[in-house]
Amino acid sequence: MMRSLYSGVAGLKTHQTKMDVIGNNIANVNTTAFKASSITFSELMSQTTQKASGPNGTTGVGGTNARQIGLGVKAGAINVNMTTQGASQSTGNPFDIMITGDAFFIVSNGSENFFTREGSFYVDGAGNLAMTSIGYNVMGWEVDFTQGLDSATIKQDTVKPLRIMSANNMTYPPEATTKGYVSGILDRNDSDVTSANGKVVNLNFFDNLGYSYTAKLTLKQSADVNEYSLELSGLLDSNGNPMDISEVEFGENMTQEKSVSIKPTEGYTWEGTSLKYGDETIATVTNELIEALEKREKEPEAMDEEYTVNGEKTTARKVIDSIAKVYGKEGATEEFLKLYMNDDNDNKVSVQDMLANLLSNDANVLKFPTGKEGFVADGRNYEGFTVNFDPNTGKFAGINKRITQTTVTAAMSALGGNFSDIEIDFSECSMFDNKGTSTVAATSGDADGIGAGRRLGDMIGVSIQNNGMIYASYDNGMTKLLGQIATAEFANVSGLEKKGDNLYSATMNSGDFDGIGTDITSNGGYMSTGQLEMSNVDLSSEFTEMITTQRGFQANSRIITVSDTLLEELTNLKR
Repeated sequence: MMRSLYSGVAGLKTHQTKMDVIGNNIANVNTTAFKASSITFSELMSQTTQKASGPNGTTGVGGTNARQIGLGVKAGAINVNMTTQGASQSTGNPFDIMITGDAFFIVSNGSENFFTREGSFYVDGAGNLAMTSIGYNVMGWEVDFTQGLDSATIKQDTVKPLRIMSANNMTYPPEATTKGYVSGILDRNDSDVTSANGKVVNLNFFDNLGYSYTAKLTLKQSADVNEYSLELSGLLDSNGNPMDISEVEFGENMTQEKSVSIKPTEGYTWEGTSLKYGDETIATVTNELIEALEKREKEPEAMDEEYTVNGEKTTARKVIDSIAKVYGKEGATEEFLKLYMNDDNDNKVSVQDMLANLLSNDANVLKFPTGKEGFVADGRNYEGFTVNFDPNTGKFAGINKRITQTTVTAAMSALGGNFSDIEIDFSECSMFDNKGTSTVAATSGDADGIGAGRRLGDMIGVSIQNNGMIYASYDNGMTKLLGQIATAEFANVSGLEKKGDNLYSATMNSGDFDGIGTDITSNGGYMSTGQLEMSNVDLSSEFTEMITTQRGFQANSRIITVSDTLLEELTNLKR
């Protein structure tokens, strides 16, 4: 039999194998992250008919080369082009991720890890990041929350499924406000600042349960226009309802020197302890009134308890509001009661005390003036602080005349365990001419936003960074680190074994996976979201290879037909 027949057969088989490789490449021209293969040929073996001989120095005969007849061809190697990056395909899906570099995603079927360049992912029913095609879980690193949510870090340990949509991750917990700051211009010519009610600044804050509240801070100008009183004048809950602040400590008992003219509206006169308008009694100072006023800070309900005066039922709130209204303090009853006059011994006697003294028979005590001309108060009592400004520069100059003190504390924790004390910074305030308009305002948190507090946040989005870190964003303005997609790198990527479904597994020649993986950016790689890696099959090269393969197959078939013709001539020698 002729050896060329078998060489031709080997050639046909080998070119058929090459055609299989080419066909597979073309079939996967649109397969995500497919890596094209190529085949190289090597000769099968050779039959030696004569060994090589060396030169003979004695006889002078030269050496001869070996005589060998080749017996065909075989597939030498099938290589996968793993190092050529496929082009990018934009999808707009935030869970579609393309790797630039030599790394691989790590995915798991629950018992074994595989590796892939296909980054088409989605979130399954359990909240896990998984492959869209076969549902294998994407593996990565968990988050270390031991330092708190705001200081979370990635714990690079054995890779685990990334459960990014767990119930715990769907919301961001609330936090109580612990800091605030007041900034802007306090213009001393602002009518609000110079009025009896003062300039009110609202500070919005949260408790530990995420409920919002509004603290009303009031600034009032003193006789010294460079000094302003600061007090907590009110507190509103999330529905706008007033809250009791009698237990909230805010500063200390202070006095503010400022002359205030107190004059009754024309037509109103006092008769003993009764305030009248003509024959009509508007209000009467009684023991019940004074007792309710003394109780109101700790027992606010005492102001609304009914009692009888001259046969008619009334309450302390109605009576004292009526008196304050007559003296031009409608809506500012508390301010009215805290006004004081200096007696002959320079004692500061408040309006409340002077009203109480109307019931006293002691002629030496300072009583509420009942003349039509009214009186001039020397100042007022209040609980709070003073805010001072430098008269030369207009800049903030300290709290309670202490230039080094820049903050005040509102002891909101007295309201309950879900509240925290709030430290409020005034160092960014100034007292400049702003054409009679103050811009001073309060903001929760410090200048860097730390301690601002927050309500409960619902997840509104997920983003993946170029290093594989996954962050969730919430509607309370917060973000949370959910994990990091880990990657695997191999010393010989071409040594990976294909497992179908765009998966690879490690082999002895690729190098082992250590179970931990690497940060993709450690070797210059990165991830791009909203994109997928396309196949790196080059159709022009594949079609060219197909032509040469066809011709090679054709030539090998001719070897067989010619050899057959020779055998036919041989058999025809005998007829």
